[in-house]
Amino acid sequence: MANDDYQHAMAELRDQKVRLTPQRKIILQYLISHHNHPSAETVFSALKDYVDNISVATVYNTLKLFVDHGLVIELKNGDGSTHFDYFGHPHYHVVCDNCGKITDVFDDQFAKISQSLEQTTRDKSGYLVTGNHVEIHGICPECQHKLHLI
Repeated sequence: MANDDYQHAMAELRDQKVRLTPQRKIILQYLISHHNHPSAETVFSALKDYVDNISVATVYNTLKLFVDHGLVIELKNGDGSTHFDYFGHPHYHVVCDNCGKITDVFDDQFAKISQSLEQTTRDKSGYLVTGNHVEIHGICPECQHKLHLI
């Protein structure tokens, strides 16, 4: 599935006339194959020993480019840091209020729910809706255990 996602994302970027440098390709591959919601620094640290001519600035600029083209979303963590997520399959996120962990939640009904939220927003506010990112907050199972909540 990751290869299909990669090919689809590459086609999207080509259609949008985005230059596909080796650095951009490897950053995209990393995002698709890792579901760890990395920061730009995490991506850089993971790739710096394997990719020539990569810098933190290259990673930041590439991530911004992917966000601008709708392939990646930005997630603001509770600690003020920014994390990134490949958004090839509609899903929402649950964020631990204790440790900041971000988990993807895939549900067959989510696309329908998301469309309904956008339509309701248009109807009630008059906004031209350009997208949405749903986050649910709570305490992850690991923190529940550490905090003796379960």
